Amino acid sequence: MSQEQLDTYYQMLKGYILQYGFKAILAIVLLLIGLKVAGYFANRFEKVLKKKDIDPSLSHFLGSVVSWVLKIAVVISAIRTVGFETTSFVAILGSAGLAVGLALQGSLSNFAGGVLILLLKPFKVGDFIKAQGQAGTVEKITTFYTQLKTGDNQVIFIPNGGLANSTVINVNAKDTRRVDMVFGIGYGDDIAKAKSIINYHFENDERVLKDPAHTVTVGELADSSVNLNARAWTKTGDYWAFYWEKLEVIKNAFDAEGISIPFPQRDVHLIKEQ
Repeated sequence: MSQEQLDTYYQMLKGYILQYGFKAILAIVLLLIGLKVAGYFANRFEKVLKKKDIDPSLSHFLGSVVSWVLKIAVVISAIRTVGFETTSFVAILGSAGLAVGLALQGSLSNFAGGVLILLLKPFKVGDFIKAQGQAGTVEKITTFYTQLKTGDNQVIFIPNGGLANSTVINVNAKDTRRVDMVFGIGYGDDIAKAKSIINYHFENDERVLKDPAHTVTVGELADSSVNLNARAWTKTGDYWAFYWEKLEVIKNAFDAEGISIPFPQRDVHLIKEQ
């Protein structure tokens, strides 16, 4: 290689250094500082979520997402500082993200539902809920599914996508519940006496709250019975024990006082042809 060629290459290298050297140094400095700043903000974001009593696994995941987004933005900025065109690079990232999103559409829907549930907290672990045709006690809430345990000790896994977009009944959301009971008596029975029996057993049960007061009213004149609506407020934890016990106790009290509990009957008339 001749001296003239060496001089030419030297001048070209010198030109590239003068043209891109400062930009490269600036890009490296921007990259180093930007990555540290991105990590700092991601950590701060995760700590804020934890202080807001957000689920730890969700806090960590969202913090990681924020960290990666900020770091990618820093890298793109550093590349652009050097002088390279980043439009095509961003387009490729966007296309790849769209392809992945379409491939994981169901999983992303469940993930988004899990994020909404963990953020908005329509229910929590330990609550008894009814949703998606299922009912049970919430044992675990993850970002993709919610785990329920039924009364007969079965485990149900409900995807969060459908759960977040459907009606959910949270039985334990309030400290108190109203117990609605219906007692049917015969048309020939004494309504006032039947009401007094029900009132007696409600008034002498410490599980019945004084406020709101319990009520016993005639609810319906049915085909075979006069239906009495009995309503009392109890603590949520006492609901089923009170309900089952009062069905038996008031049935026995009606029997002892001669008040009938009729069942559907039908009269059949036979007509002889002449």
